[in-house]
Amino acid sequence: MRFLVTALFAAAASPALAADYPFVSLRNTDFVVLVAFMIFIGILLYYKVPALVADMLDKRASNIRAELDEAKALREEAMALLASYERKQKDVQVQADRIVASAKQEANDAAAAAKEEIAKSISRRMQAAEEQIASAQAAAIKDVRDQAVMVAVAVAKDVLAGQMNAKSAGALIDDSIAVVADKLH
Repeated sequence: MRFLVTALFAAAASPALAADYPFVSLRNTDFVVLVAFMIFIGILLYYKVPALVADMLDKRASNIRAELDEAKALREEAMALLASYERKQKDVQVQADRIVASAKQEANDAAAAAKEEIAKSISRRMQAAEEQIASAQAAAIKDVRDQAVMVAVAVAKDVLAGQMNAKSAGALIDDSIAVVADKLH
């Protein structure tokens, strides 16, 4: 309040306000505005408006501080989630690398087993083919021998038939048949 009175006297003593009218007069608009302003300031101080404004500002500041704290907590939580997801991504990547390596190894093992199986199959088929060839050779040799025996018998028959009589021819044929029968079995 002392400040207001001092400000009022300082304004009244100012030479700029010395005009046609005395300063403390209702005709002087500067004085009327000054008095109205002082009354307005007095009303504000009487109703403790500065304290209310300060309280409102304090509440606003505490709300902002609470929102900042909440935002900080949310940021920390988001950072923790991000770190967790990054760890999970690394774990998944390591697991995927292991799966790929395992699949490659299994594919290589399967390819090696298939090559080995193909080699065995080729070996079995070659052996079977060689056995068939040997069997065919043996059959061909037997057929040739049988034909040779039959030709030899026929030639011997013709030769003996021309040289022998019926009695000696019969004895020779019987002997020859017995020899051939022994050789074939």
